[in-house]
Amino acid sequence: MTAGPALLVVDIQNDFCPGGALAVPEGDEIIPRVNRLVALFLRRGLPVLFTRCWHPRVTKHFKEFGGAWPAHCIQGTKGARFHPRLEVPKGGTILSKGMDPEQDSYSAFQATTDRGRDLESILQELGVGELFICGLATDYCVRATALDAGRRGLKASVFTDAVHGVDLKPGDSQAALREIRAQGAKLLRTRGIAELLPKRN
Repeated sequence: MTAGPALLVVDIQNDFCPGGALAVPEGDEIIPRVNRLVALFLRRGLPVLFTRCWHPRVTKHFKEFGGAWPAHCIQGTKGARFHPRLEVPKGGTILSKGMDPEQDSYSAFQATTDRGRDLESILQELGVGELFICGLATDYCVRATALDAGRRGLKASVFTDAVHGVDLKPGDSQAALREIRAQGAKLLRTRGIAELLPKRN
């Protein structure tokens, strides 16, 4: 059996969107495109997975405790919820990351379901060989996830019009995309993706 594709939606949470504690500029603007991708993959019977940052209140990830970032996406808070316009299907697979107070955990491959299943084992079980990635933020969690996918022998593709970056330094997001492509991942636009996906049997 040929390994198939899956869609991975990374961290489209309130705190990463305008008005949130660690807002990605215009981060919510990608949501309509992401929703179209989710609907397309589901229509084709292809897996769709969602990640979220799910930090404890005290973690080395936060500035207050020696990290780089203001407090954000704290477990159970409004800021940690998915953005209300993101269409997460009922029963959709959600993986959480950032729970270890000693780790930054940018990559989706450091995320687990509420039953402790990690992304890599889920993809193996589903027969996924190609990961299509969208979400926030280009220069951190999207970048780390795409690079980790390549290290694990998966084909990775990033939708450049369905990601947005923090750009702490101007150009960080473009540099991340160049690095992702240099490591063998594809950079795609959402338009025309339907032709690249297998038809539903």
